[in-house]
Amino acid sequence: MTRAPRFAQAHAAESGPPAAATALTYVGSEICVVCHETQAKLWSGSHHQLAMDHATDKSVLGDFANATFEHYGVKSRFYRRDGKFFVETDGPDGRLAEFEIKYTFGLTPLQQYLIEFPDGRLQALSIAWDSRPKDKGGQRWFHLYPNEEVGHDDILHWTKLNQNWNFMCAECHSTGVRKNYDAAKDSFATTWAEISVGCETCHGQGSAHVAWAHAHPGWLPSNGAGGSKGLTVNFGERKNAAWMIDPATGNATRSATPATLRKEVETCGFCHARRGTIAEDWVSGQWLSDTHVASPLSDGLYFADGQMEDEVYNYGSFKQSKMFAKGVTCSDCHDPHSAKLKLPGDGVCLQCHAADKYAVAAHSRHEGVSPPVGCPACHMPTRTYMVVDPRHDHSLRIPRPDLTVALGTPNACNACHADKTALWAADAVQSWHGPTRKGFQHYAQAFHDAWGDGADAGALLEAAASDPETPGFARAGALAELAPSLRPYNLGVAKSSLADLDPMVRIGALDMLGGAEPQQIWPLAAPLLSDPVRGVRIRAADLLAAVPPALQPAADREAFDRASQEFVAAQKLNADRPEARLTLGSFYARTGRTAEAESEYKSALKLAPQFAPAYVNLADLYRQTDRDKEGEAVLRTALAASPTDAGLHYALGLALIRQKRREDALFELRQAAKLAPQSAHYVFVYAMALDSTGRSEQAQQVLTDSLDAHQGNLEILGALVQMSLKSGDRASALPYAERMLRVMPEDQNIRGFVEELRRAAKP
Repeated sequence: MTRAPRFAQAHAAESGPPAAATALTYVGSEICVVCHETQAKLWSGSHHQLAMDHATDKSVLGDFANATFEHYGVKSRFYRRDGKFFVETDGPDGRLAEFEIKYTFGLTPLQQYLIEFPDGRLQALSIAWDSRPKDKGGQRWFHLYPNEEVGHDDILHWTKLNQNWNFMCAECHSTGVRKNYDAAKDSFATTWAEISVGCETCHGQGSAHVAWAHAHPGWLPSNGAGGSKGLTVNFGERKNAAWMIDPATGNATRSATPATLRKEVETCGFCHARRGTIAEDWVSGQWLSDTHVASPLSDGLYFADGQMEDEVYNYGSFKQSKMFAKGVTCSDCHDPHSAKLKLPGDGVCLQCHAADKYAVAAHSRHEGVSPPVGCPACHMPTRTYMVVDPRHDHSLRIPRPDLTVALGTPNACNACHADKTALWAADAVQSWHGPTRKGFQHYAQAFHDAWGDGADAGALLEAAASDPETPGFARAGALAELAPSLRPYNLGVAKSSLADLDPMVRIGALDMLGGAEPQQIWPLAAPLLSDPVRGVRIRAADLLAAVPPALQPAADREAFDRASQEFVAAQKLNADRPEARLTLGSFYARTGRTAEAESEYKSALKLAPQFAPAYVNLADLYRQTDRDKEGEAVLRTALAASPTDAGLHYALGLALIRQKRREDALFELRQAAKLAPQSAHYVFVYAMALDSTGRSEQAQQVLTDSLDAHQGNLEILGALVQMSLKSGDRASALPYAERMLRVMPEDQNIRGFVEELRRAAKP
C-alpha cells in the first residue's frame, strides 16, 4: 500500500509563520495542526482519525494472546510473533492458514482487521473484536454473520469480493484514495493520501491553501476576510442564519432560506450514504451525484415509510426529514471534527424546540420513567448493524404505530414496549393526539403498494412524486418505482421531474422513462446528456443507448458520445466488480457491440462464477445472435451451481420455448414461479405457457392463486380477462377488468371496455 502525500511544506500560522516553517515537511492532516490546533485536538482520537491505522501495539484492541474463536466448526486463533499480529483461520481454499494482520479498521463498538494479499487486495476479516466494555457484552471475538455458515466459496467469506477493502471500504476510511485496479492482471495498486479520514476528506486538497498561506504571512482574521484562502469549499451555510423559536409553537424557524445545494450534507454523504462510485475526482461541497450514485428509497434498503432497513447510513434518512427541509444541517447537531453531539442529552434538540413545550411529560407522555426517555428514543430509534452497532435513524420522524398495524413498518413505541402490540401503541397515541396522524413522511402507503403490486400503487406513487412537499430523496424513489406504470397520462410527472433542482430526482425521472418507447425517450432525455451533474448525464446515456442510431438526431450525437464515454469510464473504474462488468456489457449489447458485450459478461463470471445475472445476459446475447444452444448450455452450467435461482430457471424456460421444447420449458418456468412467487411476471409467463399448450384451466388457476399477492398487476389481470373471454365467461371478465380500471383510471380504452362488459351483464 503506497502513501501519496499532497502537502510538501507547512504553511503560516494565523499569528505568523512558525520558526523555520519552510523547512518542515508535514504531510496530510499534520500540516493543519500548525494553524488549527483546536480543531485538530477534537479530531485526534475521533472515529474519523482512527478509521484505519497500521496494526501496532497502540492501535490493535483485540486479544492476540493466543486467543481462539470457533464459528461453524472453523477454529481461528489470534496471536503475536516478532512484534506482528497474526490470525490462523480458513483461507480462500477453506484450509486453515496463517495471515498477518496489517491494518486496524475502526474503533468502537467494534474493530475489524485487514489482511493484505500479494495482488494488492486488502480483505476485511469477518471475525471482529467487540471493543465495548465487558459489562456491556464486549471484550470478545465475534463473527459478523453469527447465524450463518460462511464457507470459503461463499461471496460473504472474508477472502471474497464482498469483503474487499479496495472497493467496499477504502474510500470512506482513508483520504484521497485511488483504487488503481488493473483489469488485465486482476490486481490492485491502491494508494491513499492519508491512511485515515483527515482534513482533506472534507475540505478538499490543500495545496492551494498552502500556497495562499505562503502568500499571506502573518494573516489574521482581523486583517480581512481572506477570500476562500485557497480552500475548495467554504462551509458557510450556518453563517448569517439564526433559528428563532416561536413561543406559541415552541418550534424554531430559520432566518434565511436554505440553499438548494446543501454543501455539508452532500460532503458528509460522501461517506455517510449508501452509494456507488462513478468517478474519483470528488470535490467537497458539490452534489454527491456528480461522483457517486446514491441509492434512493427502495425495497430492501428502506421500509415503506422510509425508515432504514438495511445498512444505509444517514444521508438518505436525513434528506427525508423535516429538519433537512427546514434547513438544519449536519453541524447544527454534530461537531464536524469530533463527530460528537454539540450538546449533551437532549440539548441538541432543545436548540430549536423550546424546553417548556417539549422537555415536559405533556409531550413525552413518559413522566417518571427511569432512565428518562430522551428525544432520540421516540424520534430517532436505533437499528443494530454488524451485530453490536446500534445506529440512530436520522429521518427524525414522529412514531407511527398505526402504520405498523396497517403496513407492518416498525415503530419506536414497540421498540421499547416489545411486550405490547402495535394496536395497543396506536390506540395510546390516538388517545393523546386524536385520530388524525400528521407526519412529514407521508408516502408509506405508496411504496408499500408498489412493492406488493397493490391496485392503487400507480396513483399513490404519482401523487408522492408530484407533491413538492415530498422530500426529493423519496420523490426519486417514487419515480423509479413508476417505471412499470408509465402511461401517457402520467408522463407529465416524469417530464416535470427532469427539470427538478435535485439531481437525484432528475435521475429518478430518467429511471421512470426506462419503459418508454425509443422514439418517445430521446426528446425527453437528450437535454440531460449535458446536465451539470455527471450522475444525471451517465444515466441519460445509459437510457438513450436503447434508442437505435437511426432515431438519434444528429444534433445530439456529440453530447451522447461524451456522456457515453463518461458512462463507460464509470463502469471501467469499477471493473473489479461483476455488477459493473454486467452493466457495461448490457450497454455494449444495446449499442450493437456484441463482441465487447460478450467479453464483459464473461469477465463478470470470471470475477464471480456464481453471478447469475451475467449468465442470463450472456444467454440472451446468444439468443440475439441465433446461438440459443450455446445459451442453453450457459444457463445449465449456472443452474448446476445455483439450482434455486429463479432467474436462471426463467431464462432457461424461455430458451427452451424458442427451441419448441415446450414440456421442458414448462418445467423450468414452473420452477421460476415457485422459487420467486413475488415475481408477478414469472407467474404470468408460466400461466401463458400453460395456456399455449391447451391447459387453460390450470393456467387460470395459477393466475387467480397469485392475485392476493399481486392485486394490481396488469399482466395478470389482463390475462385473466382474456382467458375469461376466451371461455365465453364475460361475467367473470368484468371484475378483473374493473380492477384494471382501478389501477389505470385515466385509461379510456379500459374504461370503455369495462362499460361494455357492464352493459352486457345487465339483464
